[in-house]
Amino acid sequence: MEVVLVRHGETEWSRTGRHTGRTDVPLTEEGERQAGAVGEALRGREFALVLSSPLTRALSTAQLAGFEPDVRDDLAEWDYGEYDGVTTPEIREKVPDWTIWRYGAAGGESVDDLAARADRALGELLGIEGDVLVFSHGHFLRVLTARWLGLGAAEGRLFALDSGTLSTLGFEREQRVIRSWNVPVPG
Repeated sequence: MEVVLVRHGETEWSRTGRHTGRTDVPLTEEGERQAGAVGEALRGREFALVLSSPLTRALSTAQLAGFEPDVRDDLAEWDYGEYDGVTTPEIREKVPDWTIWRYGAAGGESVDDLAARADRALGELLGIEGDVLVFSHGHFLRVLTARWLGLGAAEGRLFALDSGTLSTLGFEREQRVIRSWNVPVPG
C-alpha cells in the first residue's frame, strides 16, 4: 500500500508567501499547469481511494489532474485564524520568534488540533486495501507525514513541500516510511 500525496498547485498567496488557510484562493495559471502535469505523471495508476480537501485549490488540482475525489473536511489546510493572508515577516513584527509550529495561529488551530485531524485521516487511509491518492495542502500534508512516521505533529516543520509536487508514503516491511518527497512534476 502506498499513499500518494499531492500538494495543490500554485495560488497567488502561495506564490507570495501569504499563509493560506481557510480562505478559498483559486489556482493561478501556473497552478493549473501544475495540476495537469500531476495528472500526466499519475496517468494509468490505479487507486483504491482518491480524496481531497474541500478547498477549491486542492479540489481543482484533483479535477484538473483528471480525478473526481471524495471530499474530506479533515484534509483542509491549517486554520490560520488571524494569520490567514498574512506573511511570516508581518506576524513577526508582533511576535518576533513566531513559527506556526511553536505557536499555532491566533484565533485558529494549534499544532495539536491539526494532529487530531491528521490522525483521523490516517485511520481511514490505513483501513484501505490498495493505493490511496490525497490532494491537500502544504502544512496539513507535512503534519500527516510526521504522524505517518510516528513523530509529533510539530516535526512536520522538517518536511518542506512545494506547490504542485508529488510525495509518496509507504512501507519498508512493516515500518512506515517516506518513499519519495516533494518531487516536482515536469510539464
